[in-house]
Amino acid sequence: MADKIIGARLRVRVTPGAPHNEVTGYAEGVLRVKVAAPPVKGQANKELIAFLSDILGIRKSQISILKGESSRDKVLAIDGLSLEQLELKLISIHYS
Repeated sequence: MADKIIGARLRVRVTPGAPHNEVTGYAEGVLRVKVAAPPVKGQANKELIAFLSDILGIRKSQISILKGESSRDKVLAIDGLSLEQLELKLISIHYS
């Protein structure tokens, strides 16, 4: 029997060009993130993925952009975490 693949979807609102990377909030299923990289040639997207992989403790390859490559509002696929695990990590980050 094959193992069930675990994965979650995450809605993100990104603000590029910030002084530093930070999570500014998580409410109603939307994570608000500021990234230092500018929104040029995918730099902010790369920075977002690197930052989220670091704070979530997962590999960058486990995060992909499903929708919103060129938008501030994105939907990400997070492989290897269930929705419950993802939300627990996000809540602990937001309140730490």
